[in-house]
Amino acid sequence: MDQNEKGASSPRPSPPEEERENARRPGNEPNAFRDRVIAAAEAALKAGGSVGPLELFQHMQLLSPVHFEGWRRGNEHYRVLEEWIQAGQNKFERTLRYFAEWVKARGLRPIEASYTRRTPRGLEELQVTAGRNPEMEKFYRTHYAPAELPAGKAKRLEAKLAKAPDLVVFAKVSEEGSCSECGAELPRGVFLFMENGQPLCLACADLDHLVFLPAGATALSRRARKHSPLSAVVVRFSRTRRRYERQGLLVTPVALERAESECAADAPEREEHRTRAAAARQVEDSEFVETLTEALRKQYPGCPPSEAKEIAAHTAERGSGRVGRSAAGRALDTKALDLAVRAHVRHEHTNYDVLLMKGVERLEARVQVREQIERVLADWVKEAGQ
Repeated sequence: MDQNEKGASSPRPSPPEEERENARRPGNEPNAFRDRVIAAAEAALKAGGSVGPLELFQHMQLLSPVHFEGWRRGNEHYRVLEEWIQAGQNKFERTLRYFAEWVKARGLRPIEASYTRRTPRGLEELQVTAGRNPEMEKFYRTHYAPAELPAGKAKRLEAKLAKAPDLVVFAKVSEEGSCSECGAELPRGVFLFMENGQPLCLACADLDHLVFLPAGATALSRRARKHSPLSAVVVRFSRTRRRYERQGLLVTPVALERAESECAADAPEREEHRTRAAAARQVEDSEFVETLTEALRKQYPGCPPSEAKEIAAHTAERGSGRVGRSAAGRALDTKALDLAVRAHVRHEHTNYDVLLMKGVERLEARVQVREQIERVLADWVKEAGQ
């Protein structure tokens, strides 16, 4: 497994360390810290529709999402999650006090979450505190949502908070290793299940009766999972991207057969739906490119119309990951538009690409063409004809 599965940072710092940190802060630190807590709580509420203490700590960067996700998966290193909250006692107590004040001021309603993980043998309740203190465990599991939330949305939110994460099976990327229970060799590419930090072959994990369904067929995967009483997500660690990437599902053979039958029955209808959806996306993308072109022309009135449209079409290409597809780009943020224009000028109005082909380092090449870019942008900022 990669380093994310092994644990990393130490538990929360000692109070003296925090006292020294506080001593270096300005005199108005309490107000600044309260603002930080409130900002994090608002961000967590907006992101998830509800917010609990653990989500708050993550948004404040006092609890690493890696540690939280490891805990949700039942990783042995994070068994007691409270130990991984990076705050001394004083900061911890102040955070919760300001959080409670914010909840009361916002008039939020409590919703109790269920922190469990799936295992081949059923659901297992996770613990946050070392001693499984009932009062504190309930505190950590309590989320807060807007009081005016419609009944339907409230019900869906409660279901979401009660849902356990999927079972996760790993496609092995290393050559060495064996099952911790039966001793069978686990060569590269084989599937394994982690239990209490130890690898198990699928037979020992009671998952060997499932069949693998590769990712790619969305409708088939959705239906197979729906019909399968037991399923698991298969992931593989990408060493280049440093993250786990989904490979497919493990489902029962009967569930897969039923899903395949259903997909075959309504294939023409789904194809028609895909065609309509593609046409709608094309219209949407065309309208967005026109809007983006207008915004670029307003920000850089001297930019030739043809180039403005070229920049807009390039940066707004669906699935490209370019700045035009980002939240800032879609909001027509001036900084995002400036980045798109600069990238275009760099490639089309300087010898940047030639420098790269000659072996010049990327950052050095950017330094060499910086003045050329600024001259072009200075002309484009002016009104045409000036």
